[in-house]
Amino acid sequence: MQWKKQMAVKACLIVILTLAMALPAMAADKVLLMATTTSTDNTGLLDYLAPHFIQSTGIELRWTSVGTGKALKMGENCDVDVLLVHAPAAEKTYVEKGFGVNRREIMYNDFVIIGPESDPAGIRGKAVVDALEAVRAKGAIFVSRGDNSGTHKKELSLWKATGAAVPEKESWYVQTGQGMLASINIAAERNGYTMTDRGTYIKYADTMNGNPPLKILVEQDEILLNQYSVLAINPQRCTKAKFDLATAFSDWLAGAEAQGLIRDFKLLGKPLFVPNAK
Repeated sequence: MQWKKQMAVKACLIVILTLAMALPAMAADKVLLMATTTSTDNTGLLDYLAPHFIQSTGIELRWTSVGTGKALKMGENCDVDVLLVHAPAAEKTYVEKGFGVNRREIMYNDFVIIGPESDPAGIRGKAVVDALEAVRAKGAIFVSRGDNSGTHKKELSLWKATGAAVPEKESWYVQTGQGMLASINIAAERNGYTMTDRGTYIKYADTMNGNPPLKILVEQDEILLNQYSVLAINPQRCTKAKFDLATAFSDWLAGAEAQGLIRDFKLLGKPLFVPNAK
């Protein structure tokens, strides 16, 4: 009789240990790894969305915030399951090469050029190309992220649109190799100009109690549109990529709940992003 009780206890222990060992694996199966641009993180958007996502789907979202170029590379290296980035041309090439699938537009804001109130290069209210030409002519400090991010890619394309070479070797052209908020702070320290997405600028202004030293000087040019899209990592290349979770995230972002949350996400009474999923 005692022997039977001992066997029953051992059997229960085996079941408990088996379940305990299985739980971490089960939990890991519901974790989605994402690489994303700094703006979705710096603005607080992801911290705002993530609790709603797990409540709606049971999926935990974990993300790494880097420039879009590095985010795309992380996907190419099979380090993540999904991307949320903002460099449309690079994204389309990425899909064509087979690294990503199911690219879906989710939201947008726009880029702005900011600088000191004194505006030493006189760019206030100019078209983008004219503003950059004025910065070049004056030799005014211009701070670039220089990190292959979506913002950096856009900035380079705007310099090229002036018809002259990107001023990478000019003493007044400062490349930080850092994220957007850090680059804005460096521009403020140097009394210079920089280009940022509007959402990050609003976040920056909020940290300055609504009165930042750098002001928006150039804006509302069609060429400054800043589109954000979600892409799943191609499961045929990255066999361990959680394509089902990535698809669930994409569907959720494009759905009514998340689109409404993005619309309502504001600082200083201003929206940081505009939802536009189809």
